Amino acid sequence: MARLALVTIVVDDYDAAVDHYVGDLGFRLVEDTDLGDGKRWVVVSPGEAAGTALLLARAADDRQRARIGDQTGGRVGFFLHTDDFATRHARMLAAGIRFAEAPRHEPYGTVAVFTDRYGNRWDLIQPAAGATP
Repeated sequence: MARLALVTIVVDDYDAAVDHYVGDLGFRLVEDTDLGDGKRWVVVSPGEAAGTALLLARAADDRQRARIGDQTGGRVGFFLHTDDFATRHARMLAAGIRFAEAPRHEPYGTVAVFTDRYGNRWDLIQPAAGATP
């Protein structure tokens, strides 16, 4: 058996990233370990269950800084599932999250595209019963 455990998001600052993903998006901080020389191992997760989490990696050079917010070439690259779209959407709006569109209903569920602090595009999705987007 194998599973995708972590996905890296390149950020400009560890603390600002934690504030955003935990405070604004409602993720939980799983780990924040000092690795020395200004490096940290910072993992956040959108839920309590074991699943794919995000590794927040501070850009180490100009090449990496250039990729912040554009890791997927402008495409939606991240998909945040919720079981209560209306509540999560309202909470995110109140936290200042920018949505690129109004919520829409698709055969696979209710969805709206938003951008995180860095410009990465995400789908917030409440899957329809029995649907696998």
